[in-house]
Amino acid sequence: MVDTEQPGQSGQLTVRTDVVDGIVVVALAGEIDHQTAAPLREALDLPDGVAPHVVLDLRQVTFMDSSGINILLAVHQTLAQANGWLRLAGTTPSVQRVIQLVGIDGVIDCYPTVQQALDH
Repeated sequence: MVDTEQPGQSGQLTVRTDVVDGIVVVALAGEIDHQTAAPLREALDLPDGVAPHVVLDLRQVTFMDSSGINILLAVHQTLAQANGWLRLAGTTPSVQRVIQLVGIDGVIDCYPTVQQALDH
């Protein structure tokens, strides 16, 4: 298991990365916006040799704007081109509204829990 933690600017976003059964699980806490997007981009920029399968744990994300949406779409596309996938798990109601409004849930698989995302 790999465990890394990167605090966001001004403590607004915390990124924690684990590997569970070969799947990268990135847990986020705080807000995803223009100012906090860099730590998320870095965490989702997987090194060569890492399986292109990622579960993004959004249970503790309180806000996400278009910066977050753009990152999700870019990562989804990159992973799909590498025969991998991105799955979202545990979205809060406010983040779920944004995801549904822009139609991300029709492009990226969303699950109620991290475990369900790992099991599919």
